[in-house]
Amino acid sequence: MTPHVIEPDPQAGAAVKAADRAHVFHSWSAQGLIDPLAVAGAEGSYFWDYDGNRYLDFTSGLVYTNIGYQHPRVVAAIQEQAAKLATFAPAFAVDVRSEAARLIAERTPGDLDKIFFTNGGAEAVENAVRMARLHTGRTKVLSAYRSYHGATSTAINLTGDPRRWASDNGSAGVVRFWAPFLYRSPFYATTEAEECARALQHLEDTIAFEGPATIAAIILETVPGTAGIMTPPPGYLAGVREICDKYGIVFVLDEVMAGFGRTGKWFAAEHFDVVPDLMTFAKGVNSGYVPLGGVAISEKIAATFDKRPYPGGLTYSGHPLACAAAVATIHVMEDEKVVENAAHIGETVLGPGLRELAERHPSVGEVRGMGVFWALDLVKNRETREPLVPYNASGEANAPMAAFGAAAKKNGLWPFVNMNRTHAVPACNVTEAEAKEGLAALDAALTVADEHTA
Repeated sequence: MTPHVIEPDPQAGAAVKAADRAHVFHSWSAQGLIDPLAVAGAEGSYFWDYDGNRYLDFTSGLVYTNIGYQHPRVVAAIQEQAAKLATFAPAFAVDVRSEAARLIAERTPGDLDKIFFTNGGAEAVENAVRMARLHTGRTKVLSAYRSYHGATSTAINLTGDPRRWASDNGSAGVVRFWAPFLYRSPFYATTEAEECARALQHLEDTIAFEGPATIAAIILETVPGTAGIMTPPPGYLAGVREICDKYGIVFVLDEVMAGFGRTGKWFAAEHFDVVPDLMTFAKGVNSGYVPLGGVAISEKIAATFDKRPYPGGLTYSGHPLACAAAVATIHVMEDEKVVENAAHIGETVLGPGLRELAERHPSVGEVRGMGVFWALDLVKNRETREPLVPYNASGEANAPMAAFGAAAKKNGLWPFVNMNRTHAVPACNVTEAEAKEGLAALDAALTVADEHTA
């Protein structure tokens, strides 16, 4: 793809910024303390501002532009669908909606062959939990501390990270537990096998003390995303599957971030040979071009609602424009071997390149990930593993990470920064040259983080 010619227009950028600051209320922000970048355009793995600065996007938006920005085939599909049938109510059978559901069901593991469409990932989690509770007649749902499941009422209370705290007033029926994370093990484990066994024992103990007959579901991100990209140890997800079967608990895997090629498979569950009862998805299903999410439903849970109405729905469920984007995105991913590319880049460029950076930069405590889904755990001291900034740091306490982020941007890289981590999560169709460009920019930015090590 020929790079887009950037024509600087600072005056237009100033107008966009002024209108934003006057009228747009931003998420997760103190409105008077933010200074959002005015974006002039985007293409492929890059975006640019009105001053002519071009950035390699190592965030994929919010880890969703899995085929990059402005892919011409998906843009054309949206335009063609708008001309044919721009919208229609969800109670009707619509060709593009049916085709999107078929293509998704073909790629989900096991018998997850029924698709309930939502507008995004949080609504997918809301409805998966509702289905589990209705299917079992139970109330409680278990979720991990290091997790993020969305910002709607149920989803935010299932979430483990600090964004939950301000809204943690509706979590009746939510019980949290520690999922495995060997680098910062809550179980004093020294090997992956120990971490796996102790995490499974902890989960089963939690179930015993909560009362197995009260628990509707266990929800886990297959590979946790925002919380740190902690790939579960071998056997853990299979062990959770066995525990769920033992107690009649619904197993929900959240693949909103990890799905659709991100880990080098269509769905991350394939790496672990496990099939959940419900699977949530969004983001990469259509590269975020039009909002779309959903729940992939197993046969036994779908059967619960054969004669019993499912008490849930959304006006824009299976919106034709979103579904057209999904159909086109899935075809692009097949034709251009995007999933295979994600696996290749992870194995040959990002994985080795990030590990090489870790060898040279004392601020890098651990490298972990797969596909185009990687995290660098930044530390003050490798021996003690003390994080570079405190948990949920802000203001001056977060200065080292802020300095790292600023250095990355100065080098033309837009980084994903969360707490004491930076995530390398480019588009799934990122090229080898682009991935190496990102590694070089990270290399330079990590010298700033190194200044804060002991």
